[in-house]
Order: sequence, then structure tokens, then C-alpha cells
Amino acid sequence: MSRIKTKFAALTRDRRKGLIPFMTAGDPDPARTVEFMHALAAGGADVIELGVPFSDPMADGPVIQRSSERALARGITLRRVLDDVRVFRERDRDTPVVLMGYANPIERMGCEAFGAAAREAGVDGVLVVDYPPEEAAEFADTMRGHGIDPIFLLAPTSTDERIAALGRVASGYVYYVSLKGVTGAANLDVSSIAGKMPAIKARVPLPIGVGFGIRDAATARAVAQVSDAVVIGSRIVQLLEHTPGQDAAHVLKAFVAEVRHALDHAA
Repeated sequence: MSRIKTKFAALTRDRRKGLIPFMTAGDPDPARTVEFMHALAAGGADVIELGVPFSDPMADGPVIQRSSERALARGITLRRVLDDVRVFRERDRDTPVVLMGYANPIERMGCEAFGAAAREAGVDGVLVVDYPPEEAAEFADTMRGHGIDPIFLLAPTSTDERIAALGRVASGYVYYVSLKGVTGAANLDVSSIAGKMPAIKARVPLPIGVGFGIRDAATARAVAQVSDAVVIGSRIVQLLEHTPGQDAAHVLKAFVAEVRHALDHAA
């Protein structure tokens, strides 16, 4: 059983909701990525989504775009991200790590070579924003062949046909984009999220994590009422962008712990 499946099975058993924070590898300081990953885990992260910097992150808003630009300027590559995961695994053997990014770096490395390297580093899942499920069966099979869960996006505009197509290739969990737009947008509507869940659950037998627009403990708790997990990205990237030096890991851990507490003590 994969680390992701094991984690969600434990969450279900304990009647808890998953917390999936996102951070961009290499930002704001390449030397501290692993430290920040451990801070997320210590704060209560169930899964860590680690962003692979890319020059044209089409699904990301200005906050995460800037983080990718800074990381790329500091020389962060896909191989460096895998090295960071490998070092993280020296101390943490249990927290699932999902790489989130775009197809170009993987295509350049080669899907087979990437799958082997990712598995060796300790990666548990991969979410490639620009791999639509209808065209990703071969990629998904390759990842599963290396014990890595291929994770895909669904959106408010996803048709029943697309949801069914995703259900045929995905594993681990589903990432439901809560709104029309890019990361960091603020027009979150929990009722619209709730309205989409039955169609997804009828066609995809996986946990559903909801992201985009979740910025604090209150919105995380509201979204968790209608989902299996919440994903928080832009707010965490902002914290790292604006928190000076040695305070960053502490602030990161405290923020995640606040959200974790809200999820575990929902009324």
C-alpha cells in the first residue's frame, strides 16, 4: 500500500480530514527547502505538495509565479527537487510527498527515467498540471509501475465524461480546483464545491482534496466539511516570501498547526 493510500486510510479510520500544504522547492532559500518540509510535517501536514519550479506556470497566480521565478533564478531544477526529497526521507519515512508541476521538465528527463528517479528519492505522487487525464494513460501506467500515484486535477467546469476519464487513470487522491481561475484567487464558494462532490464521488473511488482559494483556518474548516482534504498553497508561499530569516520555519509550522487544529475541532 502506498504512503498516500495508507495516510488517507488512517484519516478515514480516525474520522479526520487531510491537510495538504504546498510549497515551491527552492524558495525562498534553496538551502532550506528540506527544513521547511519538516516544519510542514511537524505542524500537522498529512501530505506535502512540493512545487517543481517552471518558467510558465499557467495554473498559478502571481504569488506562486514569483516563487517559481525566484527558485529558477537560484538554479533549482527537477533533479535538485528530487535531491531535496531524498534528504527529507532521511528523517521522515512516513509523510507522503507529491511533486506538483508541469510536463516540460519531466518530458526532458524522460518519463521512465523520471519515474525511476522519483521513486528512488522517495516521491509518492506526481501531479502534472498540463497532462489531461484523457491523454495521460501511458504516463499514469509508467508512474504506477514505479509505485508512484498519478494525481490529476478536476475543476468546476469538468464534465461527467472528463470525471470518468480521470477515474480510469488516477490514483492516490483527486485534486479538485475549487474555482475558475488561478491559484491565490479569493472568490471561494463552498456551496458550489459541495454541489460538485456527488458527481465526482460517483465516478472516482478516491479521496478528494480541494485547493485554490483556501487561505486560513476558517476557510479550510468550511471546505473540509464537504471534502476529504484541503490544499493550501499561495498563503504558505506568501508566508515564506515575507517572513525574515530564521523565523520562517517557526511561522510555517505555527500556521499549519493552526489549520490542523481547526480541521480537528470543527463544530
